[in-house]
Amino acid sequence: MDLFSKEKTVLKLPNAEVIYIPNFYSIENASTYFKILKATIEWRQDTITLFGKTYNQPRLTALYANNNQPYTYSNLTMSPKVFTKELLDVKQDVEQMAHHQFTSALLNLYRNGNDSNGWHADNEKELGKNPVIASLSLGATRVFQFKHRTLKDQKYKLHLKPGSLLVMKGEMQHFWLHQVPKTKKEVGERINLTFRTIEPV
Repeated sequence: MDLFSKEKTVLKLPNAEVIYIPNFYSIENASTYFKILKATIEWRQDTITLFGKTYNQPRLTALYANNNQPYTYSNLTMSPKVFTKELLDVKQDVEQMAHHQFTSALLNLYRNGNDSNGWHADNEKELGKNPVIASLSLGATRVFQFKHRTLKDQKYKLHLKPGSLLVMKGEMQHFWLHQVPKTKKEVGERINLTFRTIEPV
């Protein structure tokens, strides 16, 4: 089910609040930021181990912050680089809309339809009890799916277009899972910036 209109939408879900702004940045601004970030971010490809087998993570990642707090997820620990000017500019814009101060940005570069991010929740301890996660999309449009852990009728998707901002709030990371699935369609590169507040554990 796709519940989102073309304007800012605040969706009250069971145990969650989702805000979607499809035109947070213009197409021109989104394209400019995409080109700059692709060229200047220190991208890396980590390995992950599932069921005893090691694979390359199906996307490139990077972590930037205004502190030195590491971030650990899926048994990976990342140490942040210092925010670039462009990341600071974007962070300030996102903070004004989200009404929340962020310390860190985890960036993902999806190179094609084979790159993905499987079902997960951003529920690591260092993110706090009810984290606010703000996700900015640049580049190609990709499908974003989310579902409730126990309420089986609560399943949604939306197409994250370039320049769009998605904010997840409340208890969402406790009760919901989300993913960017693989696709066989021809899609271009996409950069996703997920702003979060990482606290010492």
